[in-house]
Amino acid sequence: MKRTSLLNSDLSQVIAMLGHGDMIVLGDAGLPIPDGPRRIDLAVSANVPRLGDVLRAVLTEMQVERVLLAREALDPQAPDNLPAWCAGELPVAPETISHEELKRLSARARAVVRTGECTPYANLVLIAGVTF
Repeated sequence: MKRTSLLNSDLSQVIAMLGHGDMIVLGDAGLPIPDGPRRIDLAVSANVPRLGDVLRAVLTEMQVERVLLAREALDPQAPDNLPAWCAGELPVAPETISHEELKRLSARARAVVRTGECTPYANLVLIAGVTF
């Protein structure tokens, strides 16, 4: 049995195969997934699982160098402008890009992970770093 909290074998395998600079997209239930990247569909029903829960599990195994977040997801009411689904979870300060650019970048990702999240613009790109 694994020691980390990430139990999904497909997702764990993708993370193990990442090289420096490779991308994984964590997306809401409505994010279009282009042909090309591996599709890992975790969605069970509306808001199950939540994107924040998947993010926390992924971060137990993935070394993240950069995070890209759509500008449209920012919450001006929050102290750090980060939406509730990722506030306090990100290992680095996110860079913001347009939602359209995020969708274009997803075509170059190693995998796109579909969650059950039903919050608009709840999508992010995790870019792999190195552990040395």
